[in-house]
This record gives sequence, structure tokens and C-alpha cells, in this order.
Amino acid sequence: MFTKILIANRGEIACRVIRTARSMGIRTVAVFSEADRDALHVTLADEAVGIGPAASAESYLVIEKIIQACRDTGAQAVHPGYGFLSENAEFARQLAESGIAFIGPNVHAITSMGDKITSKRLAQEAGVNTIPGHPDIIENADEAVAIAEQIGYPVMLKASAGGGGKGMRIARNDDECRDGFLRATNEARSSFGDGRVFLEKFIEEPRHIEIQVLADKQGNVVYLGERECSLQRRHQKVIEEAPSPFLDDATRVAMGEQAVALARAVDYESAGTVEFIVDAERNFYFLEMNTRLQVEHPVTEFVTGLDLVELMIRVAAGDALPVTQADVRREGWAIEARVYAEDPFRGFLPSVGRLVRYLPPPASAAVRVDTGVYEGGEVSMHYDPMIAKLITYGATRGQAIMHMREALNEFYIRGVSHNISFLAALIEHPRFRDGRMSTHMIAEEYPDGFHPADMIHDDPALLVVVAASIHRQYMQRAAGISGQLPGYERKVSDRWVVVMGSERQAVSLQPAEGGHDVTFQDALFQVRSDWQFGQPLFRGTVNGQDVCIQVERRNMHYRLFHWGAQVDIMVLTARAAELLACMPEKAPLDTSQFLLSPMPGMLTQLSVDKGHEVRAGQDLAVIEAMKMENVLRSERDGTVEEVLAAVGDTLMVDQPILKFA
Repeated sequence: MFTKILIANRGEIACRVIRTARSMGIRTVAVFSEADRDALHVTLADEAVGIGPAASAESYLVIEKIIQACRDTGAQAVHPGYGFLSENAEFARQLAESGIAFIGPNVHAITSMGDKITSKRLAQEAGVNTIPGHPDIIENADEAVAIAEQIGYPVMLKASAGGGGKGMRIARNDDECRDGFLRATNEARSSFGDGRVFLEKFIEEPRHIEIQVLADKQGNVVYLGERECSLQRRHQKVIEEAPSPFLDDATRVAMGEQAVALARAVDYESAGTVEFIVDAERNFYFLEMNTRLQVEHPVTEFVTGLDLVELMIRVAAGDALPVTQADVRREGWAIEARVYAEDPFRGFLPSVGRLVRYLPPPASAAVRVDTGVYEGGEVSMHYDPMIAKLITYGATRGQAIMHMREALNEFYIRGVSHNISFLAALIEHPRFRDGRMSTHMIAEEYPDGFHPADMIHDDPALLVVVAASIHRQYMQRAAGISGQLPGYERKVSDRWVVVMGSERQAVSLQPAEGGHDVTFQDALFQVRSDWQFGQPLFRGTVNGQDVCIQVERRNMHYRLFHWGAQVDIMVLTARAAELLACMPEKAPLDTSQFLLSPMPGMLTQLSVDKGHEVRAGQDLAVIEAMKMENVLRSERDGTVEEVLAAVGDTLMVDQPILKFA
């Protein structure tokens, strides 16, 4: 067995590998870019080696630097995580030549499955169901249109070396096909250094279901069941679960057997995932094989009880698999939600900055948090926006969902925008609850984006009485401080007015043992808690039911977050509420003359100059952040009066790029 391994990655997956290696008694080496000098994975590892600038092309993707770090530290093997060099056959080959083990599959398997066109041909030869499409690389946009017309729209343009949703575009007509070819090519070249694109038929109402396989160097191959990954946004998985609520046993076995057949066809070893598209009739078609550990592997670990990272390390060291297919047991249900640094209320634009507060829910038998960040650390614009993976487990799907709902309530993040409200909405959505999902569900249910109105709390009285109880405590403390001098004693009122949006309603409170009795809308609420000033989470009971509500005091407001809904509440005296109603509203700043950067990122393309006339819908600029291209288009006709930014500039949120006359 290895005594020291290097993790050629960063973030949560690097931390994940370090934890298992430590449990096996194996020392670890972290690598880091200049932007990651203070990252969590650097702190957790036994040793750390700097490998260059923030840009991944100059650090994490430079094979020579990784190998040199192995030589300098004496690392005997490399775990690549996912992304970066994890599916790079040249990396695996150079490691082998240097006498360093690659904790992953062999070069032949990576090469065969890493190219989507080659992998599709091999899948067909192995008897695996495949999607109709064009088997060769497409040279230009005109050829893409001609092939699409022959196959029939809709079609999917996909980067041959792609993954993670990058370099993929759906086209339903010729114009979308031309634009999609260009965008897919650019994204693929930027993300993978390989701009080759191919095309295949797009399956309507598809479900994305994948099979986890494991293989050793002795020729043993097993499948560990499936993961449902249909909840996706822009081809990026958002919520995954195991098992799938859609498959029957016959389909599950057939998919598993085909996945094993494909793994055997390429002499596979280590952990790998065979991804399928499944239609409404449970017909399934090979999509691709990921020759690495998947982001969503924890749900499989929960239901099987196996540590996939440990098994990868043991296989790389030459050990045989400790389980046969007959030994594989799947019990219970697991769900994973990806917590991203992005603003769902602003088109899911990436968010960067310092994590001012970061309090994940506590780990338990039902809750697991895989993360690569910490309170006080930074989310960088240079890498993937993932903050953490939240995984919950239950004996049934309903229990796993319940634990996920509760854990999202407890996940406290401040300093950057995050998608917890969106995750809570998906968990509560009837289609998810019923298992009626497809990869189009998010686009269908939120065609105009995700908005605060999509997260109306279904029991606002709960928030009102908790805010009133907290306010009563603040007022009691203030009275105790200012009323210490004789003759200046203050009495705290028991009657207040709650202001929530445009609504104003009366509320009264009486102190009770362990909290308050609150009367609101002619109902009595027994609020009990040992909450203390400054605590971000209000834990307690309301009428005997456990509650956990995130709380911030923001001047006159109490901002409460619960079940994905964020509500600002003021608790005022009757006179203060009366005067507040007389206050004029401040008009928002008029920015209609400017093109503003909606996100932090680098301006990589500017399509207009001073004096140019533009039309509504015209492409104006491209901003790149967190490995994704974002096209900014004109909202109206106009003339460019002034150019306020240049290509190559790093922009902040709402920084002006163009001014229109």
C-alpha cells in the first residue's frame, strides 16, 4: 500500500480524498495555485506545494509541475479528483513513465472513453444502446447545420473532450445550430484545450441516470446501482439521488449489465461512471463514460456503505475488489444538493468574495457535508463556484427529503450569494416529490428564471411570532441597560405592530418560562428557545414543533430565512408604524443608459465601439467567469456613446462597460 499520495486537485474533492487517505494511514500532499495559498485543502494535507499562478492553465493543468511536486515530496501515487487532469490520458502516461501510480483507470481506458465519438463506437461494439447521431468531428457551422437538418431537430452539439456541462448546446433551428457550434467550440477550447465538436439527436423529456462501476486489475468488475441526476440547469447537475425513483428492477439490471460490458471492453480499472439518457418509456441510451470519480459519488457511498475513494486507492495499489456483484447491497435513500456561490435571483450569476460567515449543518448519520471552504476564506472567480455538497440519508426517499429540508434550513452562508433558496424550492416542488423529473424540469418550471416570488413561505405566522419573540428579548435587554439609574426605569411594551412588506398587523407577547406566549391573528403561539443575542440560528419550538430559523438583525429589520424563503420583518410600536407609513420611498437609480456587468469576471470580448448603432438582442460583450462564457446582449436599440471597459479587464458586479446615447 502507498505511504504518501498527492492530490492533483483543489476544493472539496481534494479535502474529500485527504480525509479517506488519513483514515487509511496514508500521508497526503496538496498542490495549490497562488489564489489557493490559504485554501482548506492546503491546511488539511500533511504537505503542500505551490504550483503557479491562479489561472488553472498555468497551475493545476500543468502536468510537469504536478510530477515535479511528486518527485520533490516522494509521493508514490496521484489521485486526480474530478475535473482538471482527472481524465487526461497524457497525464496518466507521464505518471507511469515517472514510476508514479495513477489512482484511476489505465491510459487505454481513458483514451477510449475520453473521446465521445470513440466511446460511442466502442459502446455500440460492446452491445450498449446508443443515441442516433453523426459519428465524426464537425469542421464548421455550415456542416453542423447540414448534419442537423439530416438528423432532424432538435440536436445537441457537444464538445468531444467535454464534461461538466461545458461545451454543450441544444439547437432547434439553423440559427441556434450556428450559434451553438461557435459557443460550444469556444467553451470547449477554453475549458479543455480541445475545440472539437460533434452532434447527436436530442432526446425529448429525457432523464439522466448513471451507473457506478468498479473494476480492479484482476479483471473483476461490479456495478453499484444507479444515480438519478435529472435535475440540471444549463447541463450542470443540481440535485442527485440514489436510487432513481423512476427505474424498475429489470431496467436497473439491464443498465448495470451494459455498463459492466462497456467497462470490460476497455479493460477498465478503478471507479468509473457510465451515463445514460432514459426516455419516458424507460428506453436507455449510452451518453458517455466518465473515467473518474463523480461529484455525486457520496449518494452511492451512503446506500452501499462503500468508500469509493478508498477502493480507488486499493485498486491502484494492486488489491482485488473486496466485493463481488452478489455482495453489493443497496439500502435506504440518499440525496445530494450542490451548494453554489451564485445568485439564483439574478439569473444564477456567479458570486465571489469572502465567506464572512460559514456554518454548515452538523454531520450525523443522516447528514454529510463535503466542502473545501471555511469561514473567512474566499470564493475565487478563477474556479468552479461550488461551496459544498450537502448529502442526506434516510430509510426511505421521504425521510431523505425531510433531512435535506432541515439541513438546508441550518446551512448558514453570508458574504457571497448562494443557491440555497433554489435548492429548497426544488426539494419542495411537487414534481420532485413525486419523482416526475426530466433534465428539462428546471427550464420548464422556471422559464423566466428564479424569483423571490417563487419562495413564498407557506406559514408566515411562524416567522412573525419568532421575530416578535426575538425583538422582545432585545427590548428587554435595552431596558435593563438604560434603566439602571433610579427614576429612569423603562417598561417593555407587550403590544407591537409587525411590518412585513406592505402588511401591518398587531402582535402581543407575554413572557413565559423558556420563551414567550405570542398572540397573532387571534391565535396563541408558544415560542420556546434558549436563543442568545448574536446567534445566527434560532433553534427552539413553536407550539411544540421543532424549528430552526436563520436570523439576522439589520438595523430596524429582522431578516429571517426558513424553508428557502427570506423575509424582512420590522417589529414597531404603533406610533412608529404610523410614522413609517408616511415615509417616502426612494426611487431606484436609473442605469438604463449603461451596459453593466451583471457578475464579476473577465471581459473577453467586446463587439461594438464608440458610435456604433446597436439593435435589441444584439451581442455586445462576453464575460468569462468560473469557466463559463456569459454573453451580454442589448435590451434596446441605441448608439454607443462611450466605451468604459477594455478586453482583458477584470470587472466587478454592476461595473459599467458601455454608455448609450
